[in-house]
This record gives sequence, C-alpha cells and structure tokens, in this order.
Amino acid sequence: MSKKSEATACQFADGRLAALSWGDSQAPVWLALHGWLDNAASFSRLAPLLVQQLGIRVIAIDFSGHGQSRALPGEYDYALWDYCYDVLDVIDELALESVTLLAHSMGAGVACLLAAALPERVAELRLIDGLGALTTQADDAPDQLRRALLSQRRLRRGRPCYDTQQQAVNARVAGGATPVDADTITSVVQRNLQPTADGKLTLTSDSRLLRPSPVRLTPEQLDAMLAAIRCPTLLIEGEAGILGEQARAVSARAAVPALQRRVLPGGHHLHLELAHVSAVAAALGEKLAT
Repeated sequence: MSKKSEATACQFADGRLAALSWGDSQAPVWLALHGWLDNAASFSRLAPLLVQQLGIRVIAIDFSGHGQSRALPGEYDYALWDYCYDVLDVIDELALESVTLLAHSMGAGVACLLAAALPERVAELRLIDGLGALTTQADDAPDQLRRALLSQRRLRRGRPCYDTQQQAVNARVAGGATPVDADTITSVVQRNLQPTADGKLTLTSDSRLLRPSPVRLTPEQLDAMLAAIRCPTLLIEGEAGILGEQARAVSARAAVPALQRRVLPGGHHLHLELAHVSAVAAALGEKLAT
C-alpha cells in the first residue's frame, strides 16, 4: 500500500475534533463530512482513490459526538447547524479561504447549510446520497418539540456493550437507519468502538445523537437555503439510496441552481461499497460546470 493510500490521524480545534487525512499535506484540500452515526472512516475506501486520481488531500473529520471527537458539553441536543461550527473550525485552522466539501448524507446537509449561509467559504459541493435536511411542516413544529423535550427528560441509557467487534458490526447492520452490509460498514464501526474496563467494547458516539431534533427547518426554509447555494454542486445518488423520486428529494434538487446529478449503482453508502466505490470516485473526478 502506498503512503498516499494510508490514513494519517490528526486533530483540530485544540483536540476537540478528530480526523483522518489522506494525501500530501501540500496538496489542495477536500474536506470530507460523514453521515449521522458514521465517522471519518466512512471515506476510507473512497479517499485513497481520489488522492491517486486527482492529486488532492482528503481530510475527513469526525463531527462532534461522533467517532473519536469529543461530545458537546452539557445535556442538550445536537442541531444540524451546530456541525457548521466544526467545519469552520477546521477550515480556519487550515488557513483556507474556501474549500471543496465532499459530504455524505447528514454531512451533505451540513455542507448545504454552510454553502448557503457563507458562500465565500465553500468553493464546490460534491455530495453523496444526501441533499438538504429533514424538514418539519410548520404545523407539526409543536409535536416535534414535544418529542424532543420528553426524550431529553428521560434517563439517559447506558451505551451498548459487545463482546467482539463482529457483534457490534452485526448490531449496526441489523439496526441501522438505512440498509448496509457488514463488509461496507466494518471500518466505520471499528472507529466507533472503545474498550471497557471489563474487557468488552462500547460505542464512542454520544447517545444524545439518537434523540429527536427539537426544531427542524420547514420545507420552505430548506428550499430557500438550497436556492442560496452559488457554488458548483455535484450530487451523486445511489440507485437504491435515500433520495430517488420522493417528493422532497425532487423539490430539493429543483431548488439548487444548476445542480449536476449522477445516479450510480449502489445503496446509501455507495462510496463505501467495494463494488461501487471506483465508479463514485470516477464521477467525483469530473470537472464541474461553473
């Protein structure tokens, strides 16, 4: 394995954020943002291909409360826009005026919000099976808040423990929000485990991530965010992914100016699927129209 294919561990924000880096430290940076309950290892198969093909450096961060990054302080919940601060902290520490964001699922939602609010900091968006964010109709906002408040008041459950890594992988496959197989998700689960005092394995991710969001954008607010994106934007979807022709996905795609879309074989984690990652890398290597 070449050195460019090997991941280097790094930290940002005074050690608050953990990350993995591939490629030469002097090469142009693509900042990679993972999905909900995933971590930087989500890009472990894709990043080496992009480094080899494009001569770039890929830095994949663990969002707050995910992987090996620290949890947010206090007892309160994570909002999607909170992760924008993680991204800005890394961009600033790297002394970059603007950056290409390579983002999957929830990370794509974070990338879209940041590109809409601070277009001067985002040069390009390259999104994988994610666009925008989950929304709540205005009339449903009280019920959304109710569910979040009641969830916060319940006693926090202990983190699950496993005898082996394979047990943890099997649990993710069985209970994940989207279909995924063991080969695809093993690297993500492995990064998300730590040993316990009694020799078992437990998750590092913050259990608060499982709570309902207190507030979500309305569909109209999200469409306004997406319409404010000005940078070149490529969306790669899996044929068996989470977007497809659902009404919200169609509306979101229509809202982004000059969106370029590719639909490829694969599921929601197609960038980690061994059979499909090469095609994803090839599509990501295309020069975007401006």
